[in-house]
Amino acid sequence: MAWDFETEPEFQQKLDWMDAFVREEIEPMGLLWSDSLDPFDVKNETTRKIVRPLQEEVKKRGLWACHLGPELGGEGFGQVKLALMNEILGRTNWASVVFGTQAPDTGNAEIIAHYGTEEQKQKYLQPLLNNEMVSCYSMTEPQAGADPKEFRCMAWKDGDEWVISGEKFFSSNARIAEFLIVMAITDPDVPVYQGASMFLVPTSTPGIEFLRHTGLSGEPLDEPGAHGYIRYNNVRVPEENLLGGPGQAFAIAQTRLGGGRIHHAMRTVAYIRKALDMMCERVLSRRTQGEILAKKQSVQNYVADSFIQIEQFRLLVLYAAWHCDRGDRDKARTYIAAVKVQAAEVLHDVVRRALHVHGALGCSNEMPLGSMWNMVPWMGIMDGPSEVHRVTVAKQVLKEYSPSDGLWPSEFLPTKIAAAKKKFADYLEHQVGNL
Repeated sequence: MAWDFETEPEFQQKLDWMDAFVREEIEPMGLLWSDSLDPFDVKNETTRKIVRPLQEEVKKRGLWACHLGPELGGEGFGQVKLALMNEILGRTNWASVVFGTQAPDTGNAEIIAHYGTEEQKQKYLQPLLNNEMVSCYSMTEPQAGADPKEFRCMAWKDGDEWVISGEKFFSSNARIAEFLIVMAITDPDVPVYQGASMFLVPTSTPGIEFLRHTGLSGEPLDEPGAHGYIRYNNVRVPEENLLGGPGQAFAIAQTRLGGGRIHHAMRTVAYIRKALDMMCERVLSRRTQGEILAKKQSVQNYVADSFIQIEQFRLLVLYAAWHCDRGDRDKARTYIAAVKVQAAEVLHDVVRRALHVHGALGCSNEMPLGSMWNMVPWMGIMDGPSEVHRVTVAKQVLKEYSPSDGLWPSEFLPTKIAAAKKKFADYLEHQVGNL
């Protein structure tokens, strides 16, 4: 039997070191620099002085940018190992920066590594890998939601330049990015999956207009957020800024999205475990009606249900990662979509229970549970809404089935019993003869 639910001892030692390192050296940073863009601001001299030595320690341990191959300074880990790492890194936004795995830079670095020219790699990839530059993935449009068939942002050739015109919404990190990866329609006469292209666009390019920077729920409305609403007013970039070839945008996008969704899911495991930790500590500490909360049957149900959901979800994520490592694209697609759906569901259930047992304190800004609760709707929308991923799962699962041949279902009992009688007719005749 090839089944194994243990991590090899050598890699487990690395995970144990990461666990202590994140808790002791990185998590405290998030308490003092908690703005959503703080970890990504490479121009903040104060935080850079703290982060750089931590990054050097990670590199010495051979744990820097492990999603990338050795030729790019990483370890080339498979998705299972990366998932186990992200289960630890997900406890704080700062950890991904310290370990060279911050989104969206990781996904952007991957697609430039796969599809970029040597000139593009030198100009954009290496600074990203060195954490000297911030990037932005500018794909979603305000009128389109999750449906790329509704995209309107266009790009066309004019001499030796491309001209980009249109709007993009929720372009994360746009406010501090050095460059944007912009998806635009370059051939409106074919389906969007064949007619969209990607461009590398420096944010200093004339014609880029930041209409506003949107924050997440709970963040102050009168302060700029992390997610840009951008208008491209006939923005001109040289021909060589095309990433990959014309019409390759969606093939390129899939390179970055699949692994990213697994990493998001495993980071969600970290958030949820933190909620369970807080729940368990609280129910063992708080008394009501003469006994601790942990003695109450409803509270015990909270703990048990949360533990079961987390373990089921964690194994599903690892199973998805395993399919990725095996190179089974169809299976990987099914399970990646499944974990994307479950991430939002499990986060919702466990955080709600943890918040509930904390009562008023849980709803306050003196506990992290309120912020975690704000992440629930976000988790169900980012990288495509859960409904879209449910459709993907359903379509993939239904490929394994076929309709029944006749009028009745294949498990119609009268038909099956008749077939069984025919199969064992000789035995049944002998049995009757002996009566």
